[in-house]
Amino acid sequence: MSHKTMTLTLQIWRQKSAGSPGSMQSYKLEGVNDDMSFLEMLDVLNAKLIKEGQEPVAFDHDCREGICGSCAMVINGRPHGPRKGTTACQLHMRTFKDGDVISIEPWRASPFPVIKDLVVDRGALDRIVSSGGYVSVNTGATVDANAIPIGKNAADEAMDYAQCIGCGACVAACPNASAMLFTGAKVAHLVKLPQGQVERGGRVRNMVAQMDREGFGACTNHRECSEACPKEISFDAIELLNREFLRAQLVDE
Repeated sequence: MSHKTMTLTLQIWRQKSAGSPGSMQSYKLEGVNDDMSFLEMLDVLNAKLIKEGQEPVAFDHDCREGICGSCAMVINGRPHGPRKGTTACQLHMRTFKDGDVISIEPWRASPFPVIKDLVVDRGALDRIVSSGGYVSVNTGATVDANAIPIGKNAADEAMDYAQCIGCGACVAACPNASAMLFTGAKVAHLVKLPQGQVERGGRVRNMVAQMDREGFGACTNHRECSEACPKEISFDAIELLNREFLRAQLVDE
């Protein structure tokens, strides 16, 4: 099977460090195979830059399988690029065509400070989870999987919300830099399960408070978050978060 190659112009945000000013820089890259993933294309660019004695482009990556959420970059104005339900590492170059100009930027949100080039600090999301996105259990022998019966609908809904990989695309897409879809997904997948009921009220109060402390904006129903989410988390997660937060103000848990 023959593979097509293309020549691209890449306009990439370059920033030496968190405290340094940054700017868009242009690179011409030839011989890009249409079967490459987007990150493989950046690998080829970096190999070229290193060979030429230039500084390679810093970008985050880990699993390259759409699971880790590391590849936080805005491609042509869209978090993770133009394909819906796809992370940047799953985006293939056949999505583009020969001669295209592609802009590549980091997430743009004050709670996600740029570390270098396309790498941002997403630790704010980790701190939201640490504030309450867990179930406290006593350690000991492993509990049998069927010890707590869970209805199929509840299990399916919990798994739908648990797909969130914490990439931050929802924040990057939101004009308010809101993290409510992320926080809602983390609250929702636990509230749907019996194991999550004991800490239900305290969990949502603590997570919302931490979300506000981190400086994320409020949701004003633009719904760009759900549209940009690579796991297509439903906007219902925000509606559930609002209901849970209201309930937590009325019920002492």
